[in-house]
Amino acid sequence: MDPEGSVVHGDLFIRDGRIASLGESGVTADIVIDATDCVVIPGFVQTHIHLCQTLFRGAADDLSLIDWLKKRVWPMEAAHDEKSIRAAAKLGIAELIRGGTTCALTMETVNHTHEVFRVVEVTGFRATVGKCMMDKGNDVPSALNEQTDQSIEESLSLLDHWHNKADGRIKYCFAPRFAVSCTRQLLERVAQLSRERGVMIHTHASENLGECALIKQETGLDNVAYLNSVNVSGPHVALAHCVHLSELEKETLRSTMTNVVHCPSSNLKLGSGIAEVVDLLNRGISVSLGADGAACNNRLDMFTEMRTATLLQKALNGPEVLSAERVLRMATVDGARAMALDSEIGSLEIGKRADLTVVALSGLHMAPRREDLVSTLVYAAEASDVCDVIIDGRMVLQERKLTTLNENEVIAEANEQARKLFERANIR
Repeated sequence: MDPEGSVVHGDLFIRDGRIASLGESGVTADIVIDATDCVVIPGFVQTHIHLCQTLFRGAADDLSLIDWLKKRVWPMEAAHDEKSIRAAAKLGIAELIRGGTTCALTMETVNHTHEVFRVVEVTGFRATVGKCMMDKGNDVPSALNEQTDQSIEESLSLLDHWHNKADGRIKYCFAPRFAVSCTRQLLERVAQLSRERGVMIHTHASENLGECALIKQETGLDNVAYLNSVNVSGPHVALAHCVHLSELEKETLRSTMTNVVHCPSSNLKLGSGIAEVVDLLNRGISVSLGADGAACNNRLDMFTEMRTATLLQKALNGPEVLSAERVLRMATVDGARAMALDSEIGSLEIGKRADLTVVALSGLHMAPRREDLVSTLVYAAEASDVCDVIIDGRMVLQERKLTTLNENEVIAEANEQARKLFERANIR
């Protein structure tokens, strides 16, 4: 996924966690992966994930956004404790790695975010993680309803402790949930601090018509316009969804170089609508991909998101739009660029960090073999085709087996902690 779209036949050599050579043969190494009948790609970069919601899979189905939040997700998030957050993060990261994702931009819940950081650290995953910030809103459980100063203080504490840890593999971002649940004071302070401290802002915007109406009623402005008025815009900002945008808001996104994150499966399942991705890309707006959370997807699979994204746009705009090559860029180097990591990851280039995914091409669903590997990856491949994953030069999936997590233990812990969490939240 370099600027030329190169397809290289040959070996890839990793030294000290970085790509040292491409295409050369005969290089000796301590570990050799036989990738015959496979394709090596940059690890997927998902720019909107909620690891804390992985235990909620199947527990919040068939609801629209506001009801989904108030009736299910907020009560379950409020019921989290350190053990359940830890189990959710392990389950989510295990699924992401198994599906070839090596890096994610995540928004957690209000409490216990330090446990997510700890799991990221020990599993070898690459992530930019933010504590959810909420200091207003109707029907918000008391455990999630913060005081403004408290929310900022806790966020800064996490930033000071975790940002750039593990040789830069772990980073912090400010994560105000969305304008509906944040005061203007909080958003303005986050905007100021993010610039002062050089970290991202990760929030939701214009996902649902009901949400947009609430913002318009409260502020007199459209959603993106309101965020821009409080300086929550710019190349360091990632706005998840952006399904419902005015012409003025699109121009604001373009002129401020604000990043949009497209979550096609989540938008479809919650009935939120279909983002105008082709129009945004044609305007020069950054668009990358994310699965969102298991509570509204219900999987964390980038292969599904790539295929769904391109098929939706073809249905709306014709079969020629959003090619396989373009959507694969959205899933790799464009995601890295949105996270200001494109100098380090997102493409297979000498000197970049070795975040790689090896995909087997031997499945029935990928035969007969075609020369267009990109088309095969986007339209035919599945998460189960991933056989090896490397992050920072470290094997985290080897021959389809997780190396930094015990899969059976992860599942057992998730089942136990989900049962206890649902009892605390009084959810059946």
